[in-house]
Amino acid sequence: MQTAMNWEGIAAPDLATFEEMALIAWERLPDAFRAPAGDLLIRVEDFATDEVLDALDIDDAFDLLGLYQGVSLEKKSLLDIAPQPDMVFLYRRPLLDEWANSGETLGDLITHVLVHEVGHHFGFSDDDMARIEAAVGN
Repeated sequence: MQTAMNWEGIAAPDLATFEEMALIAWERLPDAFRAPAGDLLIRVEDFATDEVLDALDIDDAFDLLGLYQGVSLEKKSLLDIAPQPDMVFLYRRPLLDEWANSGETLGDLITHVLVHEVGHHFGFSDDDMARIEAAVGN
């Protein structure tokens, strides 16, 4: 017989907690993966902005889990004047929905999105990214 769960006081991770989880996930990734991204900034927002969704031709904000914003390695130059830092945006609400439907742990899902956003930007294959995620051993 199942007893009713007491949901009082239980809440989804807030933006600050989500950001902590993302930073921990990032720090656990192999140095060889993180190094090309340099001083990557990780930002957590509830949803992508309308401008981002429009630029990517995405109608439903729940369809975008994360986004890499930056300049790829082959386009970076030491002569560039004060470039914007590379950033990964993680979108909390879509990630929470994906987590609820996926059966993965939230930490694994955050790691997966980080690896894929950075990995695709730097030209890693899906096999490369799978090996990187496996190396973390969540």
